[in-house]
Amino acid sequence: MSVRVTVVHGDLLEQNVDAIVNSWNRNIIPWWLLLPQGVSGAIKRKAGTEPFKEVANYGAIPLGEARFTSAGDLNYKGIIHVAGINLCWFATEYSVSQSVKNALNLAQQHGFKEIAMPLIGAGSGNRSADWSFRCIMKTLQDIDSPVAVRVVKYMSKQ
Repeated sequence: MSVRVTVVHGDLLEQNVDAIVNSWNRNIIPWWLLLPQGVSGAIKRKAGTEPFKEVANYGAIPLGEARFTSAGDLNYKGIIHVAGINLCWFATEYSVSQSVKNALNLAQQHGFKEIAMPLIGAGSGNRSADWSFRCIMKTLQDIDSPVAVRVVKYMSKQ
């Protein structure tokens, strides 16, 4: 079966999919103490704080695991938050590949047809966009899933 993968340049929050993936942390530090940047910051600005309050209720998230919340004020069926960076705020091949696998599993459990994910581990995960992209694509080539994945390489509108 494999996975249908589309790569786009653009804004994660403008993708026409069932759910988006938020490259989050291990959920150890309370969300309200953090100043989310990048994807998480954009989600917080447009979705509001509700998804972050919901993910906080899960407590600590094991590295590479995924948790589902509402989409707040965004027009998606939900947000899949993945613990893509370790306690040292660093992404590893393990954390990214497990995040991709677990995001797809959660999307399938919810009956989603397509999800969009950012470059997990790039930016706050202290990895380059190229490294993250290669890791995600390597993981996706070994997965069978009915859920299509749109990998979004961020491109600002400026």
